[in-house]
Amino acid sequence: MLRLSGVRTRFGRFTVDSDTRQLLRNDAEVHLSPKAFDLLWALLQERPRVLEKTALHARIWPETFVVDANLNVLIGEIRRAIDDTPQKPEFIRTVHGVGYAFCGTAAEVRKDHAPPTTLFSWVVWKDKTFPLSEGDNVIGRDPGCGIWLDAPGVSRRHACLRLDSARRHVALEDLASTNGTFRRRSRVQGEISLEDGDQIRLGPVQITVRLWVSDQAPETRRIRRKAK
Repeated sequence: MLRLSGVRTRFGRFTVDSDTRQLLRNDAEVHLSPKAFDLLWALLQERPRVLEKTALHARIWPETFVVDANLNVLIGEIRRAIDDTPQKPEFIRTVHGVGYAFCGTAAEVRKDHAPPTTLFSWVVWKDKTFPLSEGDNVIGRDPGCGIWLDAPGVSRRHACLRLDSARRHVALEDLASTNGTFRRRSRVQGEISLEDGDQIRLGPVQITVRLWVSDQAPETRRIRRKAK
């Protein structure tokens, strides 16, 4: 059994609680087998370092011989639980012939002073939805970006959306892109704060940023946009 450290780790819509050994999607528990939980926790603890298969075998099955297929089964279970795919990994990256790594953005929060996660935010582009993770979410044409926009005119690392759930705040910053980043008609200079429904243009591509507060009454849950 792995020794856990008494913290919660958040990534995307998910939280891993090391005390209760739970994986949560927002506030709902997602089932993981004990070994799959141990594997996910190991990858989170060592992120972004690649853990070799032999090292993972030793941590998950100490003093027991297992074949690689057992590890592959656990990785598949974790990916199904966190809505990840090997073709377009958002959280779990396969390093062929070597092992696995956690490649997403994650943040640790101590329970004794952790603020509740009250702000949820996501980006809408065409028919796709990209949930924001706590911290930095890079937007760009590079498949490794958290928000991958495979479109001409978008730089490989075009801009960054920064989510701070505790402050109920989402900020936008241009990353020295070729064609610029715009909110409404204004070019983004430095870091700016966003509101629910803001239209962001990255070169020729337009996306919409949505914000949702979970602790308000249903009729007021969406963050009100400031009067123009």
